[in-house]
Amino acid sequence: MNTFGTLFRLTDFGESHGPAIGGVIDGMVPDFTVDMDFIRGALGRRRPGQSRLTTQRREADEVRFLSGIFEGRTTGTPIAFVIENSDQRSADYSEVARAFRPCHADYTYRAKYGHRDYRGGGRASARETAVRVVGGALAQQVLAAKGITITAYTSAIGGVAMSGGVGDYSADAIEANPVRCPDAAAAALMEQEIMAAKKADDTLGGVISCTIKGLPAGVGEPIFGKLQAMLAAAMMSINAAKGFEYGDGFAAATMRGSESVDTFVSDSEGHVSTLTNHSGGIQGGISNGMPVTFRVAFKPIATMPRPLDTIDVDGKATVIEVGGRHDCCVVPRAVPVVEAMAAMTVLDALMLSCATKL
Repeated sequence: MNTFGTLFRLTDFGESHGPAIGGVIDGMVPDFTVDMDFIRGALGRRRPGQSRLTTQRREADEVRFLSGIFEGRTTGTPIAFVIENSDQRSADYSEVARAFRPCHADYTYRAKYGHRDYRGGGRASARETAVRVVGGALAQQVLAAKGITITAYTSAIGGVAMSGGVGDYSADAIEANPVRCPDAAAAALMEQEIMAAKKADDTLGGVISCTIKGLPAGVGEPIFGKLQAMLAAAMMSINAAKGFEYGDGFAAATMRGSESVDTFVSDSEGHVSTLTNHSGGIQGGISNGMPVTFRVAFKPIATMPRPLDTIDVDGKATVIEVGGRHDCCVVPRAVPVVEAMAAMTVLDALMLSCATKL
């Protein structure tokens, strides 16, 4: 299960402390002019060491394309690329070579495969998400050419949350601070929350909100290929993701039908819309032309610079204190990952919708 998508497909490979990570994209639109600066910018937003709030691992995250792009345009053949790992400190993980970090994939990977790469989590490391960002950056460019935009931002960290539902914010407002929250006042409190957790040798989780605009009505498949199910599967594949909701989500459970219904209207040109968007732009598993809105909850990561009780490979109780460089809160760096997964999902869904109409 290292391949994502049906018609637009990304297969990714590599481990956190291996020589490189990389991927192969199949199904990319041919003869499409690629904006390399956009890809670099997307990787830069996910890159470690970008502020005092993130892990200080130093990776340039420069992508090198091996095939599928010639003279700046896609050829229609598989696009292969690599991103070299240059700042590994595998010795930081020697203590967990025979012990299982709580709430990590250490035990489950060993239970499944009988062997694991303990260096930085190996294949289970969030380092792998850089590959997704490259695939998503290509998908975003194709979608943008069709008038479809995807914007994600941090809406909550720890006990600090923005007021209101999923909103429409500019990239400048989102990128104006290191937590990627478009509400300046809330962002300042989020930064304080993260620094307080760091000082206490602890970690924090949070919520990322996302809006997809310009998606036409009719995208998504009935029953088992519902658009929200595709998005949920994509988001829940991201490291540390613990929950997904779209539209009103869990809040709808406390509402009456009269409060949550979206009334259809039509303008003089026959353009259909709804007066409200409680459905989050999806009804019956298919887009209705309104903005698609969803939220993803991320847990506080379990790697903390403090002693943790666990067991070793022999089942004996032990205590570990993991070294290395880790995020106190992964949420700000996960924003471009959410956008990338949404972009690949939407492009794949669009391609599937076109295929069903042939």
